[in-house]
Amino acid sequence: MAAYVIRRLWQMVPTLLGVVLLVFVLFKFFGGDPAEILGGLNATPQQIDAIREQLGLNKPWWVQLGIFLKQIATFDWGKSWATQEAVSNLFATRLPATLTVMTPILILDTLIAIPIALGVAYVRGSLTDRTLMVVTTVALSISFLVYVIVGQYVFGFQLGWFPVQGWSDSTWTNLTTYVPLPVMLAVAVGLSPQVRLYRSFFLDELGQDYVRTARAKGLGEGPVLFKHVLRNAMVPILTNVGLALPGIFVGSFLIEVFFSIPGLGREVLLAVNRSDYPVIQAVTVYLAMLTMLINLGTDLLYKVVDPRVVLK
Repeated sequence: MAAYVIRRLWQMVPTLLGVVLLVFVLFKFFGGDPAEILGGLNATPQQIDAIREQLGLNKPWWVQLGIFLKQIATFDWGKSWATQEAVSNLFATRLPATLTVMTPILILDTLIAIPIALGVAYVRGSLTDRTLMVVTTVALSISFLVYVIVGQYVFGFQLGWFPVQGWSDSTWTNLTTYVPLPVMLAVAVGLSPQVRLYRSFFLDELGQDYVRTARAKGLGEGPVLFKHVLRNAMVPILTNVGLALPGIFVGSFLIEVFFSIPGLGREVLLAVNRSDYPVIQAVTVYLAMLTMLINLGTDLLYKVVDPRVVLK
């Protein structure tokens, strides 16, 4: 396994270099001029040139690429062009808020969707199964923005159960006061696709020969479902969770904006609006690295849940 991990880490290097070059080319040659955006509509050409010189945008492209590569190698992303805040400090101060909201969403989505999907797969074709599929289809057809607006109006303004916006320095206060409403709405939205997807995984396993053999040997439905079907379906479930994991480190733009959560997602949206390239580039490279590491971790977990998996 150690050889496999080393080989995978080595394979990440050219992939990461490709991402870095793509990000640099897109921002350098196809993006707008940050100096004009930061200078504003009333800025003179001399002021724009001064901003461009201050940001180092007047240097040759290969010099700028070298600076960019050095920042990545040293994990020193520089400062935000708009706020002059160190990008590393931005990550350190915004990421905890994002994790406080996104981690419960992913955990609850997975823990609730699996038993529901397993249950409807067991009673496939029944009225319960068909009803749940209709409900999930309708839920998928409604925009998350509608859930946010209705949820804030009903639970915040009408019932007064939760504040619709706000944040504090206390993690416990955030978890008990400001996080429940966005988490509840996000889970309500995320359950529909997860249940449908996991149901298909379980149905595929229920149709396998080993299930019929286990039943023929007199094994009850409980052991068949939980000891065999669930375990064999964990590989695609882990794949789906692995795909969702990077999202908890970036955040949800809608959740953080509409609930005034000072997380990384809202910061990225602000950086895009003001063409704050250092922040956008850092987040893009950081997300690429994180995704590759999570994929590696997911592949290793395959071996844990299913010893038949061979890592090559």
